[in-house]
Amino acid sequence: MQGKHLMAGLVGATLIAGVTSAVAAPNAAATPASGTASPYNQPPKEILDVMRAPSPPMPSLSPTRDRLMLVTMEEYPSIAKVATPFLRLAGVRIEPGNQSQHDTPGGYGIPPCVSAIDLVQVADAKQIHVKLPANACPRRPVWSADGQRFAFENVTNDAVELWVGDAKTGAVRRLPGVRLNQMFGDQMQWMPDQKTLLVKLTTARKAPPAEAPGSEGPGIQESLGATGQSSTYENRDTLRNRHDEELFNYYGSSQLALVDAASGKITNVGRPGMYEEIDVAPDGRHAVVTEIRTPYSYVTTFDRFPKQVDIWDLTKQAGKGAKDSNPVVREIAALPLADRVPNRGVPTGPRSFSWRPLDAATLVWAEALDGGNPNVQAAERDKLMMLKAPFNAAPVEIVRTQQRYAGLNWSEKADVALLSDYDVNRKWVRTWQINVDDAQNSRRLVWDMSSDEKYADPGRPVRRQLANGFPVIKLDGETIYLSGAGSSPDGDRPFLDRFDLKTQKAERLFRSDKASYEQFLGFAGNDTKRLMTWYQSATETPNAIVRTLGAAATSAAAGEPLYASTSSALTHLTDPTPEVRQIKKRLVKYKRADGIELSFTLYTPPGYKEGTRLPTILNAYPLDYADASKAGQTTGSQATFTRLRQYRLLLLSGYAIIDSAAFPIVGDPRKAYDTYTEQLVANAKAAVDEAVRLGVADPDRIGVTGHSHGALMTANLLAHSNLFRAGAATSGSYNKSLTPFGFQNERRSVWEAPDVYTKASTFFYADKLKTPLLIVHGGDDANPGTTPLQSVKLYEAIRGNGGTTRLVMLPHEPHWYAARESNEQLVYEMLRWFDKYVKNAPPVGVQTAGR
Repeated sequence: MQGKHLMAGLVGATLIAGVTSAVAAPNAAATPASGTASPYNQPPKEILDVMRAPSPPMPSLSPTRDRLMLVTMEEYPSIAKVATPFLRLAGVRIEPGNQSQHDTPGGYGIPPCVSAIDLVQVADAKQIHVKLPANACPRRPVWSADGQRFAFENVTNDAVELWVGDAKTGAVRRLPGVRLNQMFGDQMQWMPDQKTLLVKLTTARKAPPAEAPGSEGPGIQESLGATGQSSTYENRDTLRNRHDEELFNYYGSSQLALVDAASGKITNVGRPGMYEEIDVAPDGRHAVVTEIRTPYSYVTTFDRFPKQVDIWDLTKQAGKGAKDSNPVVREIAALPLADRVPNRGVPTGPRSFSWRPLDAATLVWAEALDGGNPNVQAAERDKLMMLKAPFNAAPVEIVRTQQRYAGLNWSEKADVALLSDYDVNRKWVRTWQINVDDAQNSRRLVWDMSSDEKYADPGRPVRRQLANGFPVIKLDGETIYLSGAGSSPDGDRPFLDRFDLKTQKAERLFRSDKASYEQFLGFAGNDTKRLMTWYQSATETPNAIVRTLGAAATSAAAGEPLYASTSSALTHLTDPTPEVRQIKKRLVKYKRADGIELSFTLYTPPGYKEGTRLPTILNAYPLDYADASKAGQTTGSQATFTRLRQYRLLLLSGYAIIDSAAFPIVGDPRKAYDTYTEQLVANAKAAVDEAVRLGVADPDRIGVTGHSHGALMTANLLAHSNLFRAGAATSGSYNKSLTPFGFQNERRSVWEAPDVYTKASTFFYADKLKTPLLIVHGGDDANPGTTPLQSVKLYEAIRGNGGTTRLVMLPHEPHWYAARESNEQLVYEMLRWFDKYVKNAPPVGVQTAGR
């Protein structure tokens, strides 16, 4: 398997080198320190300098709110790291050398490494730099609930280590003998005592099962007429044969253990097994453990495999007598293979387990009442069940939901919780306040709205961590606090409200002003009048601020804070790319031909003079809306610190960018894609016309680009309109018949709506696609809808029909490109393509050789 993976990478590298050498290139290929010419190209120096500048850190406030952790992530790993060999095992990409996950959840990227950690004391702004292990890859740290320590995984060549840091001194140390197994996640978590970590260890054993040529045997699947579909998105890196099953067992098996954070002592719990999820109860003794069982499936990922769900007693330690070491206290469910779950449905049986934070050990879960199928008529779709320690009684039903259960948000008081449910067909969410111990009589509706509602979104309850580590809604008498994005016609303006549960009235405490973007991180210490925020503007580097609420304001406009406030800076981070501050951006609002309100962010390059028409690139990603009134709501902010990635870097070469253009696909989710291409063209025409009207975009020099579903948009706009001179599509899906059981929010199968699938697929219009199209794809894209074959076949179709196109396969890259070399190649390709076919293209109507 590894050999096949490496061969695919070599093929991709050859293709890049071959295509590049066939065309005159403005930049020579990069030359590594070894002196060997690289197959990768680089953009001009002014772009390269910005790409290689360090990224700003991200803040993490300690649970005790007395320290702020600044975590800086590595911007781009090397291609050597991205090219590390891995195995594809039922939806997981695992590196056999150290048993680390090679992909992020869903298979969209490569897990990033932490490059720096700094600790800042809120009281006096004293800062401590954490010295990280050399030549390794730390992952994001996890605070202990008492704020005294933090833990992180460190990925080395041969192991995933466990490290613990002291929050006071910043000193970090490795806990010896701990080798974590990242196969299924949940490999590290703090126990309620905050002194111990529950971990999944790799199991000591012989070498992995070998695969002699021809020994894997046939891959056999069989269907005996049962009805039901598997979602396209579940068919990712699935098992293929018996040898894959052996590898899945070998790398998936782990030993649960308790590790003392101070002494490093390791205490095994239970026997080795295929453990997926482990959720520890507040008492620190019990845990609900989900174990993967056979038979496995070759059509879906491990998420749908049979599961055994049990409650364990973690004091039943391995190594004791057989009777004493069995940790299982109570079976919750033996779940069968769930490979026919309805599209946007849920499996039957217990799911969505959670512990009640204020009880020692009370488990709550949901069960479907409608077979998990959102397409059947049902008065009630889910029920919530509860089981209390010592777990020897029958579980009791708490409440039923008319829509699909969407979560239970516990508070600091035993009798206050927020219950939510969701209607996937209407895209509608409701939230009730309930007393779980008397749910039928206490249920009171709090919010009832479209999930697409942005302007009236009340925000999310502010939570705090209990001493046992469980997060709960912070209560202040009868009030809670709500923090939200604050979407508005002027863009996002984050806010903090105080919400009275009794009167259901909100009082605004803080709102970011229009010229900046300031997010609430948490309260500073225990004082609810001192807010920790993360402040930035288009020209000001993100920094932490302590904002103090003062007296009530004498007057306040609707939506504005009712209290005055003052602020003081806690951190003083500097700008890594001052040249980017010359770029200007603004929110532009306009209407589609049918009256739907739209918007985009317009970027202009350094030194731009108003009234000058520029070559322009439009970028967008279509989103689905059930309600036209919600489709035009403005989201995002023009006041964020300007950073440049991928297509935005073309601003440094004189392009204007129409960014985040609203591209709604409006209609009943069950049939909105009947008018997909018509709505795409209407969205694009409205955006282009407005940019031209503003005097910025040159109507004869406009290009378009998009990623994933945006790549399909790009190709379709070139095939169905004459608005653009060229396009660049990255990691797209162009033949929807290859995803026959749905795509995006299209729920029908290709057999139910063949015309919809055909019309949405650029592949079937390749003979009409004469506008130049650059196609880029990651060679190891794990997203089932956007397999690399999609780009290869579209390229072949356009080429065979005499179109102008270029295919660039980036070796080893997943759906989102990770490596520095790959991203530099991408920007090089985009700049070269748009310079040739957009910036320097002859006026429309002038024919030149080759066009």
